[in-house]
Amino acid sequence: MAIEPVNINEFQELAKQALPKMYYDYYTGGAEDQYTLKENVEAFSRILFQPTTLLDVSRINLSTTVLGYNLSSPIMLAPTGCHKLAHPEGEIATARAAAACKTIMVLSCVSTCTVEEVASSCDAIRFFQLYVYRRRDVSSQLVQRAERCGYKAIVLTVDTPRVGRREADIKNKMIMPEIPELKNFEGLMSTEVDSEKGSKLEAFASEILDPSLSWKDIGWLKSITNLPILIKGVLTAEDAVKAVDVGVAGIIVSNHGARQLDYTPPTISVLEEVVQAVGGKIPVLLDGGVRRGTDVFKALALGAQAVLIGRPVLYGLAAMGENGVKACHRDAQG
Repeated sequence: MAIEPVNINEFQELAKQALPKMYYDYYTGGAEDQYTLKENVEAFSRILFQPTTLLDVSRINLSTTVLGYNLSSPIMLAPTGCHKLAHPEGEIATARAAAACKTIMVLSCVSTCTVEEVASSCDAIRFFQLYVYRRRDVSSQLVQRAERCGYKAIVLTVDTPRVGRREADIKNKMIMPEIPELKNFEGLMSTEVDSEKGSKLEAFASEILDPSLSWKDIGWLKSITNLPILIKGVLTAEDAVKAVDVGVAGIIVSNHGARQLDYTPPTISVLEEVVQAVGGKIPVLLDGGVRRGTDVFKALALGAQAVLIGRPVLYGLAAMGENGVKACHRDAQG
């Protein structure tokens, strides 16, 4: 009889057993030496509690709000790409799990189900994650499609002027065979890559991402959508102040799951600095390294409105589909 996993680490082991090595490495890997990848998790263990006792905890309410939307707990689903590599139902299974858990799913623009397919699959509250491409018309059309489909916010990733050097993907020559690749781009631009060396995903991203993206482009994005904009990838007080000044609706403290620039600080270590810089003007969220309810509590204690989980969602999806995602959301609470 199979033993039911009771924490996210056990779901990770099930995912490793279920996935081809190339896909498992793609989901779990970080940039270069993977120092930040390890630190994202381990930094939480260096924060200790000083509990008080004899308090009435007979009624516990984990619910919160983000941008006015109600969540059952302060745990959202982070944008992660290519869910059909983990499960045939892909992002649709993830969205249904989000709806069941009464939380927000941030759909990656490099999803293997379209914006429209995910929107029509369930009534989950959805945000849409965006990269800005050299062809701005592609970014504009993706934003407009998300807005038409009822997505509630745009999450702009700002830490990816080019893709980080993920050595496992390079060694594996990362490809996506027999998958309807990156369906949001169908009819907009080709996803074919002529590359015999290294990661084909990295080659594709390097061709299409706009390395000139800067603070002035927040104004451009605001001009093409009525949706609130959060920026994902802030790690310093200086950038947090700039974010407030340009009028974004929220900040996600993130180092891209340690997949971009290695030797950046773990996100939990800079959260308080960002929160203090923002001064309560806009909500601050955090992703990176969250594996247990104690991690969530530490982030909240340091000022986060909520956290986002990324790899745990993929582990649950690979291991048990929609039910695995729901279980990992539950396990992240405690």
